[in-house]
Amino acid sequence: MVGEQPHTSFALQIEGLSKSFGKRVICRGADLRLATSESLAVVGPNGSGKSTLVKIIAGLMRPDAGAITHSFDSTEVERAVWHRHIGLVSPELALYEELSGSENLDFGNRVGGWGKSAADYTAVLDEVGLGGRGHDLVSTYSSGMKQRLKYAAAFLKDPALLILDEPTANLDEDGVARVWSSLARRTLALIIATNEPSEAERAQSRFVVGR
Repeated sequence: MVGEQPHTSFALQIEGLSKSFGKRVICRGADLRLATSESLAVVGPNGSGKSTLVKIIAGLMRPDAGAITHSFDSTEVERAVWHRHIGLVSPELALYEELSGSENLDFGNRVGGWGKSAADYTAVLDEVGLGGRGHDLVSTYSSGMKQRLKYAAAFLKDPALLILDEPTANLDEDGVARVWSSLARRTLALIIATNEPSEAERAQSRFVVGR
């Protein structure tokens, strides 16, 4: 069942993290810790490096200095397999437009080995407001529907760490409400990269990039 397995032992530890591009500093000597049921807002104006920081945390980009540790029950997870327990919703996340919504979920399930079923696809599509649209090609989806499908894929995976970059981009009022409601029902560690104060306020702590 999607979302029924809580991740009670996950921890993210960041020590002395630094990243810059020329004179533009993303972070310098940052120390952070995040565990299951905790949430962090990564904030800063456009172009400050929020997306860069979450990519580093996800293992998609390397920092200039510092250490990042992902662990379960204090046992460190190798960087090469971080992707197995991370869910990501991002404007840069690509969908397969020549496939249907359900086929996109099925592809992720098969490649990732998530162990989900067709019934799980239906349930998560209903949850994000795409009920009855799973067989439609993604190329026919609106931008808001594509954002909902990204959430469906992230929720289907049951990640221990969920990273949201611009979490409500392209979503209408119903979509926004569904996202926050779904997140409230899940047990995970959550990172929200945003420049929207209302979104940042949903997190328990925050980190400001660019300083």
